[in-house]
Amino acid sequence: MSWNENQSIRVAILDLYEGVENQGMRCLREILNQFADFHHLNLHKDEFDVRLQNEVPGLDYDIYISSGGPGSPLESEGNKWEKVYFNWLEDVQAYNRNDAHVIKKQVFFICHSFQLACRQLGLGNVTPRKSTAFGVFPVHYLPGAETEPVFAGLKDPFYAVDSRDFQVIQPDHNKIKEMGGQILAIEKARPHVPYERAMMALRFNENMIGTQFHPEADAIGMSLHLQSPEKKKTVVDNYGFEKWQNMIGNLNDPDKIMHTYAHILPNFLNESIAKMQPVEI
Repeated sequence: MSWNENQSIRVAILDLYEGVENQGMRCLREILNQFADFHHLNLHKDEFDVRLQNEVPGLDYDIYISSGGPGSPLESEGNKWEKVYFNWLEDVQAYNRNDAHVIKKQVFFICHSFQLACRQLGLGNVTPRKSTAFGVFPVHYLPGAETEPVFAGLKDPFYAVDSRDFQVIQPDHNKIKEMGGQILAIEKARPHVPYERAMMALRFNENMIGTQFHPEADAIGMSLHLQSPEKKKTVVDNYGFEKWQNMIGNLNDPDKIMHTYAHILPNFLNESIAKMQPVEI
């Protein structure tokens, strides 16, 4: 990958955590800092507090990363912050639809943001899960996903941190196709239960992609988080000590979370910046 190292890259992080303590924002900052340092890039990033301050970025950024967050992606319907957020989403889509804009805006949705975008665009049914998904789980490719640039270097299945009480199921395949999208991955097969598997990664169109898991999660931060007395007690009380031990073990496996951390968002940044380069004729 080569690009103009003097080029300034502007990244907007849309913070949907509503002031709740989290690891996600720290991880996003670190990924962007590491990426910029490694590639010697002039990368400028700003953060926007969507849910508490009704803040969204303008169209003067190149790349947008919209975070996960707490709570229900259904109960916020009609809230002021959600209207502001969806107006931003429509502005980005309108910008990208304009043929006069040769260089498009690139967007990545994570977990809560992914669920909101799917609901707003009518791409699937957002519902509560029967039980909370929390831990490190395998994510399985669907046909064609092996050519997705953001998945480059990953195995099938790969492993990701999952933390959610909601899910996007029953995809509207016609709408996804009309948008130029493709379902990339779904959650693990569970033949012993009668529940439909959720979409775990979706390319909305050429310039928008998202995951229902947390590709930004790093092993060190997650491990420290899980080993705090409060979080350990919560996991053990709800899932048992063996589950907690397995989660710690999975985090320490270099082929699992750290492999995902080192590939998905860095791949997205690589592809986004490549699309910003002028085409030589």
